[in-house]
Amino acid sequence: MKTLDQIRAEWAWSHVQDADEKYKNLAKGLPALVMSNGLMQTLAFLQGKADKNRSNEYAKLVDHILNWLGHKEAQVLKPEETADFKSSMRALCRCDSLLYQRATEETLAILKWIRYLANAVV
Repeated sequence: MKTLDQIRAEWAWSHVQDADEKYKNLAKGLPALVMSNGLMQTLAFLQGKADKNRSNEYAKLVDHILNWLGHKEAQVLKPEETADFKSSMRALCRCDSLLYQRATEETLAILKWIRYLANAVV
């Protein structure tokens, strides 16, 4: 039986295979951004940059974080709530504080693996 951390690592490994230097550098700074500004603020920042700059690394990271939050092992959001950015933000706005805290913890945990493994791939 795999631990949750092993599942996170396996999931992250499959999602960073096409990572580039920009993705790696952005992923490096995201945990600090989440800790200082909050999860929803960080997601909004990434989405705004993705929309404005048409930058792949921003869009990829938003997509990766939201997909993980909708993963059955993360147990945070329902898959239909992560169908798009607006649905995810709506779900995070409506959830209770414990679930929001869990979402933040899961985001930090998956970002740890994304950072490590993107560094290994690039």
